[in-house]
Amino acid sequence: MSIKAQHQRLARLRRLERLREIGHRQAMVAAGQAEGTLAQLQNLASRTGALADSYAARTDARDGAALAHLGAFRAGLEHIARSTAGEIDTARRIADARAAEVATAERRRAAVADRITAEARLLARAQAQASTPLGPTRNREEPSSETIPTPPSRDWHGS
Repeated sequence: MSIKAQHQRLARLRRLERLREIGHRQAMVAAGQAEGTLAQLQNLASRTGALADSYAARTDARDGAALAHLGAFRAGLEHIARSTAGEIDTARRIADARAAEVATAERRRAAVADRITAEARLLARAQAQASTPLGPTRNREEPSSETIPTPPSRDWHGS
């Protein structure tokens, strides 16, 4: 492979590395958002659970209608808590998937970085070999001094 082709390959690998870095950053942002959503849902679940527990402990109903209203409100809170628990499971799966995407993006970015390092090493070696003098070179148009001169005539025996 020529040095020019190696330079072009190295440039392409650097562009690919920039793309992989962008993909890695986007995966990190998505993972952060998924973790944020999971944390919000967990906070909501704990607050809803605490609220449902506090309403379950109440005994200040004055009549049957107030007791029915309190029971319905508590049942609504429990429904919200169950729904939130399902959403937490979904959010946890999404957060785990986003974390796996981050790991994959990092491996892909690191692989390109390793390829860049190897390619740069090969290019440096090729440039060093190209600039290393190998000794005197012959000009192919001029005869070298080592060749035997041809006699001026065809009769070189002197006869």
